[in-house]
Amino acid sequence: MRAFWTLVHRYAGLLTAGFLFISGFTGAIISWDHELDDLLNPHLMHAPTPGTPQSPLALAQQLEARYPQITVSYIPIALEAGESIAFGVSPRVNPATQKLYEPGFNQIFVDPVSGAELGKREWGAVWPITKETFVSFLYRLHYTLHIPEMWGIDRWGVWLMGGIAMIWVVDSFVGFYLTLPLRRKGASKSWMERWKPAWKVRWSGGGNKLNFDLHRAFSLWTWALLIILSFTAFSLNLYSEVFYPVMSKISKVTPTPFDVIPMAELHKPYTAKIEYASIIETADKEARQRQWSEPVGAVFYTNSYNVYGVSFYKAGNDHGAGGVGPAYLYFDGTDGKLLGERLPWKGTAADIFVQAQFPLHSGRILGLPGRILISFMGVVVAMLSVTGVIIWWRKRASRVVTAERRAGELAEV
Repeated sequence: MRAFWTLVHRYAGLLTAGFLFISGFTGAIISWDHELDDLLNPHLMHAPTPGTPQSPLALAQQLEARYPQITVSYIPIALEAGESIAFGVSPRVNPATQKLYEPGFNQIFVDPVSGAELGKREWGAVWPITKETFVSFLYRLHYTLHIPEMWGIDRWGVWLMGGIAMIWVVDSFVGFYLTLPLRRKGASKSWMERWKPAWKVRWSGGGNKLNFDLHRAFSLWTWALLIILSFTAFSLNLYSEVFYPVMSKISKVTPTPFDVIPMAELHKPYTAKIEYASIIETADKEARQRQWSEPVGAVFYTNSYNVYGVSFYKAGNDHGAGGVGPAYLYFDGTDGKLLGERLPWKGTAADIFVQAQFPLHSGRILGLPGRILISFMGVVVAMLSVTGVIIWWRKRASRVVTAERRAGELAEV
């Protein structure tokens, strides 16, 4: 049985090593995505003009008039002094081709006081890689590998990395099992004493031993975190395809509109019939009835589901408590009907478990220490991928040499 699980660990590790190296390396960096973006792109993030900000809704209308091939899909409402407004935009359908326009950007940065356009970029662009797109390039590489749209579907990379994460979960348990010592009757040392060396690194034992110990010991010491990272990677990438359906079968999960409304085809998006201003007014009334203290923080419209989302937070607090995000109200894009709400860290036990997936994966659930820990774990995952391949390669080379030696001995007989 142990030989079987050794083979499983070997080939599961080889299958996932390259993908996990990329995810680990990028994950260590994007734990600081906002800070790095601010550092690299102050010309986009900071607005120099002093004075009273203009209405974000009015500025959004100006952008749509300036760029008729796009529609504004995200509008920040709670603004920080001295900071730009980062509008999210989505392409409209080109009536000549019946496919989405390709404007070459999906974010526009505007000075809220002067209304001047500070710049625009394609968040997540695969090429060219510039300082404006560097962080978002790594972010999308982390969970999609930038695999392009094929046959009208743009989720191939998400699905692939979700599948890799599922294998990673299983392989983590298999690897843990393989570190356990065999039970031997009459052994001079106890079972725990024979397991203890697996937790240690022989720093002066030579290259082969050091590589093996780094792989085994770091896997053991960080095993619980590896399980959390692998499972949350699976749940985030395959949320609608696997995670949510399974959770709904085994526990009581409160569905969001995105769980029950069919997703539109990529090139056949919905079109909103209700204006942003009307949605914000309705959302503000609903929030007051619920006695929420936070103001409207931002509003978005997703043309994939025909849903408006209004978030409630004070300027600068859009990540919410523990990285779970702010409270949301959702509205139908056709008639403005209230579709549901999302309250951070509230709901059934299953709701809270679902909400915790991203905060756990990003480390934001523990604040700054958690993000530092996740950066460290990104390096660990990359290191484990490399050391695992080296272990396989050296054992394979040893087997090849042994086979050649035996073949030579047989030839001499």
